[in-house]
Parts: sequence; structure tokens; C-alpha cells
Amino acid sequence: MKKLNYRVASGFTLIEVMVVVVIVGILAALAYPSYRESVRKGNRAEAKAALMESAQALERYYSINGRYTTGTTGTLVLPSVFPTVVPASGAARYTIAAQGSPTTNAYVLRASRTGSMAGDACGDYQISSTGAQTLYDNTKSPTECW
Repeated sequence: MKKLNYRVASGFTLIEVMVVVVIVGILAALAYPSYRESVRKGNRAEAKAALMESAQALERYYSINGRYTTGTTGTLVLPSVFPTVVPASGAARYTIAAQGSPTTNAYVLRASRTGSMAGDACGDYQISSTGAQTLYDNTKSPTECW
């Protein structure tokens, strides 16, 4: 009688590899939206910090001079305090500027979405000289975003 010589298979079968690929795909599909929202949340925090920094600079000017605007032109002072929120590398995410016509005793600053944050549901952040924190062009509530 002839002895059969069987080889022992080593490695993975195609089915096993496909099952692993499907599992990794499902995990990635669940994790990616959460990751994107976390990145957006961080970008929003940068915008809010820059907006508050700009408002504080205006308040410091007001405490010294008794007005937010220059005496001759009626524009907000210290335009250099309105930063564009830009990461270390990449494009701008928010741009901070005064809204409407600021007066000697009142202003409204807005952090407008640009670049990767253009479609953000929280909209544009606003802060006024009274300290009111509001949103503009938003679909989420202020309590969710501020």
C-alpha cells in the first residue's frame, strides 16, 4: 500500500482575511464620524478662545480710553487683535471681524467660518460688548456650541 503524503497548510484562508477586513471596515465606519466631530470641537475651541482674546483687548482699550472706536474714523481700534484662526499648517478655519457699525460704547465681534469649518452646524460665533455670546447662521443650539 502506498503512503499518502499530505502537506500541512499554513497561513490564512481567503475567508479569514475577508472577515478581518469586514470587521476593520465596520470599526472604521463607526470611529471616523466621532473623530471628525472631535476635530471640529477642537477647532471651535480655538475660535472661541481667539474671539474672547479679541474682546479682552477691546475691553483693555476701553478701560484706558473710555471708548471702543477711534475718535476720528469711528472704527474699532486695534484691528491687529482680530486674528484669523489658522493652524500651524493649513488654511484658515475662522476669521474674526467686527459686525455692523461699532459705536464708542458698543461692538459685536464675529468669528466667521471658513475653510474646513465652512459647513459647521454651530455656525458663526458672536460676542458683544455686553458679554452676550450668540451664534449666527447655525443649526445647533447655543448651549450645544458655546
